[in-house]
Parts: sequence; structure tokens; C-alpha cells
Amino acid sequence: MNDLATPSMAPEAITAQLIATLEDFTADWDSEFEGVMNSDTKLLADLSFESIDIIQLVVAIEEDFGKRKLPFEKLLMKDGRYVDDLSIGQISDFLAQQL
Repeated sequence: MNDLATPSMAPEAITAQLIATLEDFTADWDSEFEGVMNSDTKLLADLSFESIDIIQLVVAIEEDFGKRKLPFEKLLMKDGRYVDDLSIGQISDFLAQQL
């Protein structure tokens, strides 16, 4: 668990920690993404995530932020269907509401 993960965490700190988690998560991937990750970076379109990667990322986020059982279904589903893609900003906003 990261010491930065506290209930009063600033949105900028959440985004920074999320980006660090994603950089660790994708470090050994053979990805074509060459930019700098930011709030607009998309998991599928930019980072070449697949559905199993999103599940593993959810686990990594819960570990890094020290909070289990976050209601990720609210983020991943809309109107009973899975969302097409998520940006780092969308995930960060979700975490800001949940932490």
C-alpha cells in the first residue's frame, strides 16, 4: 500500500498515483504507445488494453490505493453494458469519489 493513499487525497495526487500504477502495469508490454500518459490517455485505444488487463488493473488499483471492494461496476458499466473505453481521467474521477 502506498502511503499517499488517504481518504483526503487530492485529485491531482490520485491521477499521479494512477499514472504511476499504469506505468508499472504496462512497463513490460510491447506497446506502440510512445506518449506521456495523462488524463486523456485511453486504456484500450492508446494503451492496447484487453478485457483481462482491465480486471488485473482493478486489482492493482485496489492494492495501490489500499481500498478493497470499490464499486468498479459503476465505472465499467453504463445502462447494463460495458463501456467502450476509459480514460485515465475517468478512472481518476471515479477514485476521487470513492476514496
